[in-house]
Parts: sequence; C-alpha cells; structure tokens
Amino acid sequence: MNILYALVPLALLLAGLGVLAFRWAVRDGQFDDVETPAIRMLLDDETDQSSTP
Repeated sequence: MNILYALVPLALLLAGLGVLAFRWAVRDGQFDDVETPAIRMLLDDETDQSSTP
C-alpha cells in the first residue's frame, strides 16, 4: 500500500509532462500539415539538367 504513495504522484507527473509536450508540439506547428510529408516521396524532384553533360 505504501508504494501507491510514490507511484500515484509519479504517474500524475508523467501524465502532466506528456500533456505539456503535446501542447508545446501543437503551439510549435508540428501538426499543421499532416498530408504533405506522406506524399513528398512520390513527388518528382526538379533537377537542373543543364549542369549534366
């Protein structure tokens, strides 16, 4: 039973850190564009053809 006095505050602290990390990521713009990174590898790169012989 005594272990609960240590684990409950630790769990609350870790949950709070997770919420703070999520809020920081949202405010930083990490979730603004979720479509483009998934299809970026399918887009053709525009290379400069004049530099190749």
